[in-house]
Amino acid sequence: MKDAIKNSIRTTKFAVSQENAGNWYVVDVKDKILGRAASEIAKRIRGKYNPKFTPNSDMGDWVIVINADKVKINVKREELKDYKRHSLYPGGQTITSYKEMKSKHPERIIELAVKRMLPKTRLGNRLIHKLKIYTGEEHPHGAQNPVALNI
Repeated sequence: MKDAIKNSIRTTKFAVSQENAGNWYVVDVKDKILGRAASEIAKRIRGKYNPKFTPNSDMGDWVIVINADKVKINVKREELKDYKRHSLYPGGQTITSYKEMKSKHPERIIELAVKRMLPKTRLGNRLIHKLKIYTGEEHPHGAQNPVALNI
């Protein structure tokens, strides 16, 4: 009788990070809208497309972003958007405009957009390392055989 009850009980199998193959994808963000591209990249890094998705494990893929300097946002938003950071000292707040950030560090624009869409936990800190961003067409990850991803 106990064996029949044991066999009838089904247990849920949770996915583990080691089961994930971790595919590589290349995303060309030339003339793409920043927010829409960042949300698709964050979904791919997090692994939400995967049927085995588990919120507390790393089931995502590696994403290579090229042409980061050619990403677009609304013209009005270009003037209004600011990036703020603080050194944790009194009077240590630094504000950088979007135009200044795009001219000096265009890859940080995409990095910050994706990072802020990931969980604010240790898992999110691990997942952001699966994002590789380059300003030109070239990237050094040819050995991983990345697949082009259209977003």
